[in-house]
Amino acid sequence: MEFVKITSAQNEAIKHVIKLRDRRPREKEQLTVLEGYRELTRAREYGMELVECFFSPSHFLGENEYPLLETLALEGVRVVEVAPHLLEKMAYRERPEGLIAIAKMKRHTLADLPVVENGLYLVAEAVEKPGNLGSILRSADAAGVDGLIICNKCTDLYNPNVIRASTGALFSVPLAEAENEEALAWLREHGIRTLAATPHTDTIYTDVDMTQAVAIVVGTEQTGLTELWMKHSDLPVRIPMLGKIDSLNVATATTILLYEAARQRNWK
Repeated sequence: MEFVKITSAQNEAIKHVIKLRDRRPREKEQLTVLEGYRELTRAREYGMELVECFFSPSHFLGENEYPLLETLALEGVRVVEVAPHLLEKMAYRERPEGLIAIAKMKRHTLADLPVVENGLYLVAEAVEKPGNLGSILRSADAAGVDGLIICNKCTDLYNPNVIRASTGALFSVPLAEAENEEALAWLREHGIRTLAATPHTDTIYTDVDMTQAVAIVVGTEQTGLTELWMKHSDLPVRIPMLGKIDSLNVATATTILLYEAARQRNWK
């Protein structure tokens, strides 16, 4: 299959991809940038609509890229070959894999979340660092979370660093974005208890029942959860700290709590 080729850095399509690195253009146009074979295939598998795809064969890592490009072209995606130096200019990664796509963002509301009997949910409040949010998404997918609610967001969900750190879990985990009060009301409406980690309790996280309908609530890297979540927490728990440091990275703490829930549900 023959594809159009771009060799000039002045081409408007090249400039557009570079512009979408910034949050404001992404949110204004509701478009984001995906990089690499795994991200593109997972995004497509879980219903993301790809608009354009740019490729540089000299950066390919395997033999699956051309079949994917031909499939995208048949589906109506504009597929364009670009000179190697242009793909490197467009790429967010230091070592690009030869594929860059523009995709439409999806809206994520509480109405989109599945209500699962004895479901496992996760609430992430005001997580600031894109890498941490991406890691949380990756752990949520691995632990089989039924829904993730992002509250009072401090970084945009479609930041390229979130997508990269999630290794595509951004597309597979059921998501909602909401304010704290809305999220708490949704959980209460569906009988989902909240579990929050705090140093101010004697209950160790392994000693609570996580096989019931529960939402693990995690907060900011610096100050933890706000008073609203601590006040309304049904299950305050503590992660023991045996060294000199009194707190964990939010993504690490989230993974510990999620895997205890997964252990209780699946591996007893």
